[in-house]
Amino acid sequence: MDIVGRAAQLFGNSPAIIVPEKALSFNDCADSALYIANLLSHKGCHTGDIIAIVSPNTPELFLTLLGLLKAGMVAAPLNYRLPKERLNVMLAKLQPKLVLTHSELDLPFYGLKTVTLTAFLENTLPYSITDIFALKEMERPATIIHTSASSGEAKAAVHSVANHWYSAIGSNENLPFSPGDCWLLSLPLYHIGGYSLLFRAFVSGAAVAIDSPDESITSSLQNFPLTHLSLVPTQLYRLLADTKSTALLRNLKAVLLGGSSSPNSLIKDALCQNIRLYLSYGSTEMSSQIATTPEPISSIQQNSGRVLPHREIRAAKDGELLVKGATLFKGYLNCGEIQPQTDNNGWFHTSDIGSVSDDGTVTVIGRKDSMFISAGENIHPEEIEKALMMIDGIRDALIVPVPDHEYGQRPVAFIRTFDKNNPSDSTISLTLNTMIGKLKTPTSYFRITHWLTLPGSQKIDRTWYKKLALAQKK
Repeated sequence: MDIVGRAAQLFGNSPAIIVPEKALSFNDCADSALYIANLLSHKGCHTGDIIAIVSPNTPELFLTLLGLLKAGMVAAPLNYRLPKERLNVMLAKLQPKLVLTHSELDLPFYGLKTVTLTAFLENTLPYSITDIFALKEMERPATIIHTSASSGEAKAAVHSVANHWYSAIGSNENLPFSPGDCWLLSLPLYHIGGYSLLFRAFVSGAAVAIDSPDESITSSLQNFPLTHLSLVPTQLYRLLADTKSTALLRNLKAVLLGGSSSPNSLIKDALCQNIRLYLSYGSTEMSSQIATTPEPISSIQQNSGRVLPHREIRAAKDGELLVKGATLFKGYLNCGEIQPQTDNNGWFHTSDIGSVSDDGTVTVIGRKDSMFISAGENIHPEEIEKALMMIDGIRDALIVPVPDHEYGQRPVAFIRTFDKNNPSDSTISLTLNTMIGKLKTPTSYFRITHWLTLPGSQKIDRTWYKKLALAQKK
């Protein structure tokens, strides 16, 4: 399906992309996408070729992604903040036909044909533009989005056009996004949460706002007629700390919060400010959202809402969440081949531990790969982290295990507290003993002022803190 051409036919001159100085209609986007598709073809790229892009969010990147869809090529947007060495390793595995980079990045990738986006788009064609891209196959690969792994190496997840299409359809059915609405591109396009917005807009006829890469979300809230916003907890913290930003958040139809577990204190602050907050659980492999609250939350809750249309989810006997459906990716790219990741019944094993109620409400407890055993009992760090963040004065927390001669392993905590309310270790332990029991109560608390995150990510480097806890124990 040509979603770009379809959107132009349905929504015509309605705004599709809004930038600080102008707006581009769906017709404008369709013309640009066709031109870019012809440019790629003139450069020797063909349907099915992988085109890697290393760039921050810009209108040029967004339009190029539309052009790749039009041409039937596979877009592989990469995290431009990663060290050059890691990018070279990822590109070597992708073996793209072409690498497009942002003009301000000093990134010559040896052995690969590389050109800046600006130079590429300034090319002229020696022939008239033609629409030769009659692509109807919904199952063709459309993107390669790398997982934002909190430990280990990021995996190259391949998505089809259908995956993104049904992800957008199910999301829009639950959280309406319609002509006249405007959603800020606040998450990177190399992340599934950012890329999914492209499809949500072109399926529904709503607009995407794209600000300059160096502008803050606070500035963007003032610069655009926004109605929708996607955030991770760190971003919401920063916005709620600013009075002007908080007032602007109240005017939005929806603030979609996902990416990681959200502290009760953060949710409470947002609710007190009358912000229309939706909670969500998703994954790269399921093309973004899996479950989302069906309406703005009115109180603190531990679940992530109900499973969305075109998705299925269930909990295995060991509590692992299994998923499948029209949004499930095609597999991981490995040595040039797409390797499916489902079991014999078509389920993908998420490595997330949780539960699913009869009405499809999903509650996520933690990660299977971060679980450890203490005194013969399975301990999920995320359960302790959530309990810690329910204590007044604790902003966020991280739990890692350390060896213990009696119990095997015990939890220790790294915590960030608010300046005005800093509970003592004894107060925290007494509270946790009541909430989750002595076995799960950390043996030590390390107070920190900021988190060390993975390169180019807002995810905490859990492995680094595990090593630090071991060093502290010695």
